[in-house]
Amino acid sequence: MSTPGTAPEPEWTRRAERSNLATLRLMSWIALRLGRPVARLVLWPIAVYFLFTAAPARRASRDYLRRALGRPPGLHEILAHIHHFAATILDRIYLLNERYDLFDIDIEGEPLMAGLAADNRGALLFGGHLGSFEITRAIGRLHPAQRIVLTMYEDNARKINQTLAAINPAAQPEIIPLGHLDTMLRVRDALAGGALVGLLADRSLGDEATRAARLLGHPVSIPTGPFRMAAMLRQPVIFMVGLYLGGNRYRIRFERLADFSQVTPAGRDAAIGAAIDAYAASLERCCREAPRNWFNFFDFWHRPDPAPEQP
Repeated sequence: MSTPGTAPEPEWTRRAERSNLATLRLMSWIALRLGRPVARLVLWPIAVYFLFTAAPARRASRDYLRRALGRPPGLHEILAHIHHFAATILDRIYLLNERYDLFDIDIEGEPLMAGLAADNRGALLFGGHLGSFEITRAIGRLHPAQRIVLTMYEDNARKINQTLAAINPAAQPEIIPLGHLDTMLRVRDALAGGALVGLLADRSLGDEATRAARLLGHPVSIPTGPFRMAAMLRQPVIFMVGLYLGGNRYRIRFERLADFSQVTPAGRDAAIGAAIDAYAASLERCCREAPRNWFNFFDFWHRPDPAPEQP
């Protein structure tokens, strides 16, 4: 396990975003005025552009797909990976405008969520930069009274609020910023009120403790903070993901990862380790099942000697 204060700033926080609000507003206009089929035609030239101009993302895609597929990917597979990401960004426009009617959505684990709603119980929902987070909000159609709260770092909160303002100003989520003195108290209160509190648990800011796990047969570092918070609050943890399957098809999945309600302080570290292993295993199953849904376009595996990119 690493210790806080020793890791450098991670690559994903240093890399500037390639999209901007003007582009989002333009895509929103195309998507909402001209329709999804027309908007999807625009995605291919955008994906080709990024394929040839975003070299770090292209290398990261090639490295990831090699691990997920068990063989070197072709250039067309890297393009398809980037296109999948672009497709979920486009669909975000429709989802934030509650156009769920445009999509064929399959939900796995709905009884688990129905049980929480029926009992008015809160839970922590741990996702990752995998598939579409917005599509998981479709569960709200089945349980409209369910309160959903997001936790994220302040910089990310500002970015998502700017993005939502460009797409649908009325779609403002309830956000609890991470890293504040009162963060855990606010999360505790939300859970006590029966809220589902979601966060993306796969990335570290570089100065927080992590634990080694294995993903696609290789070691990775998973932040322990979200899992330690779940243990201290004695809460159940549910894995959530919205896999994009192409066309208008999505598969939402909810899986129970851990339940810290009965964990003693002496057994806390072991329970956290088991939960992180279960989380990595859930990520891996999704990567094997729908490999184009992995959207960490940076060196997630921290290769010490990255292989030179092939033309």
